[in-house]
Amino acid sequence: MKITLKSLCIIFFTATLLVSCGSKKKVTTRKDRTKTTRTVKAEPKKPEPIITQESDEKVTQTITPSYADDVLTYVELFAADAMKEMQLYKIPASITLAQGILESGSGKGRLAMEANNHFGVKCHQGWNGDKIYHDDDASQECFRKYKDASYSYRDHSLFLTERSRYRNLFSLDADDYKSWAKGLKDAGYATDRRYPDKLIGLIERYELNKYDAQVLGKTYVRVKGEAGTSKQIEYTIIKGDTLYQIARKHNTTVDHIKRLNSLKGDGISVGSKLVIEPDSKN
Repeated sequence: MKITLKSLCIIFFTATLLVSCGSKKKVTTRKDRTKTTRTVKAEPKKPEPIITQESDEKVTQTITPSYADDVLTYVELFAADAMKEMQLYKIPASITLAQGILESGSGKGRLAMEANNHFGVKCHQGWNGDKIYHDDDASQECFRKYKDASYSYRDHSLFLTERSRYRNLFSLDADDYKSWAKGLKDAGYATDRRYPDKLIGLIERYELNKYDAQVLGKTYVRVKGEAGTSKQIEYTIIKGDTLYQIARKHNTTVDHIKRLNSLKGDGISVGSKLVIEPDSKN
């Protein structure tokens, strides 16, 4: 069988054509695979869990407590400090707590919040610690700023023990909170003539004298009707009440009701209770 040159050329051409077609198919397969791989990589999307976290945070937001809760929370936080100061400096824990509540607005006042100053102690001469400026009797007066509220309690003890005008207080019985309240006013601690009654009212309403008994190792006996000595009554707010109407009805003032109940504004709510102290001199 003779293979001519023409036949060789035909065979060679056919073989070349077949090889060429095979390589094209392989290239196409590679391109398809590459495209498939890229499509898979560009897939998932899951951005939802953050919404769940935000809703959890909303649930845990705190509710602003009423004035009564403010006082109770304050007592719970600082009763131990007051008792410690009583052990060291013989100042009734009940008096210290009542002053702290009154002077700091149950810990909600600016001086307490921003300066840990719970007793309104001003800088005075010789104070080298931190300071804060606050409007009081005059504009932008200098007040002491403490690292922690416990320092404010200690400085209050030192303030009373180191000044001669308060010396007579320490001859009183450590659990005689009524005499202490009146003695503080007589010594010039406050100019408000109702200051002793306010302290006594707080002590008796919240039974702060039980901490005095605890420090002294005495049995605390609750005296029924004790608060009557300061003429205080508890009034439940009804629909239509305003502070002005309540003040007129009980022969007192709006400012006195607000101070006694640590109210910052004039807003009151039906069903809430107010401590009222009628004043026969008004």
